[in-house]
Amino acid sequence: MAGIFKSIDQIEMINKKLSANLYCNEEKISAKELLDLKEQLLKSDIKLNNIYSSSRESVIAAKSIKMNGIFSQNNFHDFDPRIEECFDEKDLTHFGMVRSGDQISSNGNLFIIGDVNPGAQISAKKNISVWGKLCGVAFAGKNGDDDSTISALFLNALQLRINKTIAIGPKEKPKNNYPEIALIEGGKIVIKPLINS
Repeated sequence: MAGIFKSIDQIEMINKKLSANLYCNEEKISAKELLDLKEQLLKSDIKLNNIYSSSRESVIAAKSIKMNGIFSQNNFHDFDPRIEECFDEKDLTHFGMVRSGDQISSNGNLFIIGDVNPGAQISAKKNISVWGKLCGVAFAGKNGDDDSTISALFLNALQLRINKTIAIGPKEKPKNNYPEIALIEGGKIVIKPLINS
């Protein structure tokens, strides 16, 4: 799903709820794909407001399911996380799924737009943020920083590590439908809601 769009931008708090806009180029997105994306975002209390696309088929698909599709021939490269300037030249953004056996490492922060499957390993010297499911192994704070964090829309990692502190993930799946963050408190890794209601 992540590979069909350029970026979700303008995430903001409105009445304690998040909203987002989807920016596409000429990619054709079906009504089913848009419904799937809308449902995934709603599970995390994020409302998809507008869909901007230069594909007439995508705009029609959006309108067919009563979403606000807006035809635009603007160049959306400014929103592409592979092109967008990072806060730090050492930060890394990965766009797409991280499959079993894959290893991704960053010398700064690591941003993943997609799922991290079981058997995949991700690591960063600073923080890790996953816009999707985190089901693999994640290691943040490789630079020795206990203040590093690991966050995801669906946090079900096999193993979490922040600096020298390690936690094994639970066998049961999380029942929560909101983003969570893992951080160190009192010498242990704890998981909390990413956004307090």
